[in-house]
Amino acid sequence: MISRPRRPLGLLPALLLAGCAVGAAAPSRDPTVLPRIVSINPCVDAVLMKVADRGQIAGISHYSKDPRATSIPLAQAARFTATSGTAEEVMALAPDLVIAGGHVAPATIAALARLHIRLVQLPVPATIAESNDQIRTIALAAGHVDRGARLVAEIDAAVRAAGDPGSPAVPALIWQGGGLVPGTGTLADELLRVSGYRNLSASYGLRQWDVLPLEYLVAQPPRVLLSVGDADHSDRMLGHPVLGRLKKRIAVRDFPERLLHCGGPTIIDAVARLAAVRRAL
Repeated sequence: MISRPRRPLGLLPALLLAGCAVGAAAPSRDPTVLPRIVSINPCVDAVLMKVADRGQIAGISHYSKDPRATSIPLAQAARFTATSGTAEEVMALAPDLVIAGGHVAPATIAALARLHIRLVQLPVPATIAESNDQIRTIALAAGHVDRGARLVAEIDAAVRAAGDPGSPAVPALIWQGGGLVPGTGTLADELLRVSGYRNLSASYGLRQWDVLPLEYLVAQPPRVLLSVGDADHSDRMLGHPVLGRLKKRIAVRDFPERLLHCGGPTIIDAVARLAAVRRAL
């Protein structure tokens, strides 16, 4: 569920996607008892904070305690035990359910299977709809379908509020260190579109995640360049003299890194930031 280039769920006829639950059939458990959950993905952590009881959350990802990677407030993360996702750490927390991203260490998968602990793996969502379906999956697994529906409604409302259907789309790029940009087929691309922008990545012939040569940017500059993770202005490419001469044509604005890598409730803050930048032009 976390997208880190440096790292769809349809509506479910059953609790989990085929292939996402591993291990032999788990021993039957009382369905009225809410599961004890360990998350080993920071994007999942953010959803669990919205849809699960605090007492259900036995562990979260260690990334959620890293200010550079967390999708939840650090003060909130401090209330929970964190793991790096190793089998030993996860087993020590005695979960009924482990929720992870698309990549899990084989040793952890094997250990969970041996102990009949359910593992749910959620791939990186490429659209808001896929992200919303993942919220529903997590909420259903946690035993709080209503909370999942409420969070999805909040996200949909935020997306509607961020749009500006009566105005031309603003040409834009999201720019990570070294010129890495998200293209079509990514959640970031859809967030730009619903917030009133046109992602120029496709115009340059770039793929889902690709490095944009500086000369392309100069030849066809965007109106807005959203700089990710450069609050300290350490990106040497952004400080290039050629870009300096384009400042009257390009509005360079900060886009917090925490808003780029997750779907779920992070979408609310991401589209709000994008809309605020567009309205201030």
